[in-house]
Amino acid sequence: MNLLLRLIGLGLTLWGIYVLGENIFFTTQAFPYFWRGIAADGSVLALTAGVLMLVLLPRDAKSWGLLPIILAIVLIIASGRAVLQPTSLWQLFLSLLALTTGYTLLTTGRIPL
Repeated sequence: MNLLLRLIGLGLTLWGIYVLGENIFFTTQAFPYFWRGIAADGSVLALTAGVLMLVLLPRDAKSWGLLPIILAIVLIIASGRAVLQPTSLWQLFLSLLALTTGYTLLTTGRIPL
C-alpha cells in the first residue's frame, strides 16, 4: 500500500508540473542585441550547475544549488525568450495542490490532511 501511495504521489507531482508548465513557451528568435544570446547561454550553464550542485553536493551544502537555479530563471526572463501565457486561477490552484499533495505522498507515503 505504501508503494502505491508513493506512485500516486509521483504521478500527482508530475501532473502538477505539467499543468503549470504547459503555458510556458520558449522561443527561438533572432537576437537584436548581443546580450540576449549571452543571457540564454548563461541560463543554461547556471541551470546545469544548479542541478549538479543539488545532486552531487553533501546534504548540508545542497541549498547552495538553489542560487544558480534562481539565477537561471532570472536570465531566462531577462533574455525575453520565455513567453508566459495567461493561466486561470483555478488551473494554478489545481496544479499547486497536485504538486504539494504529490510531493508529500512521495516523501512520506501518507495523505496530508
